[in-house]
Amino acid sequence: MRLHLVIHIKFLFMIKRLFIATAFLLSFSTDIFSQSTTLIGQELNAITTGVPFLTIAPDARSGAMGDAGVASSPDANSIHWNPAKYAFIDQDVSLNLSYIPWLRNLVKDINFQNLSGSYKIDDNQVLAASLMYFSLGSIDFTNEFGDIIVPGYKPNEFSLDAAYALKLSENLSGGIAFRYVHSNLTGGIPAGGSGSATKPGNAVAGDISMFYTKDMKLENKNGKFNFGLNISNLGSKISYSEDKYYDDFLPANLRIGAAYTLELDDYNTITAMLDINKLLVPTPQFIVKDNDGNPVDTLGLPNDVSVPVGIFHSFYDAPGGFKEEMHELMYSAGLEYWYMKQFAVRAGYFDEHGTKGNRKFFTMGIGVKLNVLNFDFAYVVPTAGRSNPLANTLRFTLGFNMANLNKETQEKKS
Repeated sequence: MRLHLVIHIKFLFMIKRLFIATAFLLSFSTDIFSQSTTLIGQELNAITTGVPFLTIAPDARSGAMGDAGVASSPDANSIHWNPAKYAFIDQDVSLNLSYIPWLRNLVKDINFQNLSGSYKIDDNQVLAASLMYFSLGSIDFTNEFGDIIVPGYKPNEFSLDAAYALKLSENLSGGIAFRYVHSNLTGGIPAGGSGSATKPGNAVAGDISMFYTKDMKLENKNGKFNFGLNISNLGSKISYSEDKYYDDFLPANLRIGAAYTLELDDYNTITAMLDINKLLVPTPQFIVKDNDGNPVDTLGLPNDVSVPVGIFHSFYDAPGGFKEEMHELMYSAGLEYWYMKQFAVRAGYFDEHGTKGNRKFFTMGIGVKLNVLNFDFAYVVPTAGRSNPLANTLRFTLGFNMANLNKETQEKKS
């Protein structure tokens, strides 16, 4: 990706929004830099946040099920979806490595990697950690005359997470996670005529979650019902300059969902799940204009508020009232079929309202469990066709069964 950006007084604002739009797919809108615009008489009022890479599904399993995962069975990647799930994980040690060539329909050098793992302290407690790294390709910075002043700069972002899960009862668990976020988009290049330096953005955040699971038969067949809730990315704002005007909210999110697994027989199981998401971030104000394009009114609440106030506002501040608030809900539905607990086929659908980002896509994928290694693959099938930035997005996850690995090592030694 080669972008030639002119350094001027709005440099920081523009580059920050450009990366946010690219990563979070707000490119569906016709004007991502304005707070609102109009398309066929409908108001586009998508919510923007800092470091939106935190919302990307980091693994191929959930990525194949429409980005649903808050109530799915626990695995090494539960730290992203619901840390409380770790309390019921069946592995003493789990480790997964994921790779995603991101937005390859637009550019060829954006990549997303994730490393997640967990360690069971005892039957009731589990520790987990993860590292997500997002590379935004290569950029040439230019001055106002078009001269390249910094060639081939490679902006990047990462988050480092740690989590703890505790089993509260036979069926209920709770979890917390702590997160450090680092986002270096500009490399400290001065912004505009003022010459004020930019800086990498740093932030801290936390998650709080719960998970409930219970065996539940259906027509004399064994089954299991799961329910999950995760409030994630609650933390500080993030800024790329000393100017507080440019502080951005983190993508704080409320995720709630349920899943049901049915054992069809000794060899076949199927799981259906549904997640509902809502960003706990203020909705942008809507500027009402007259026929000449002059602003005549402002709808909604101001965005320049603290994080706690912003979370509170996010439930009732939409300029369009309750109807627009409902448009801010995102839905993920998924199916997972396992044969002999060794081969999986998955499918799903993700839906976001047209005025809030318009991400709509089907997903599909497979999973294979071997003795030591697990492999998962996911593919996105956007409803808008190949012109969709998500078209042809692939996800790859490699998992390691550490218990079986140690067992094989001991057998070889003996």
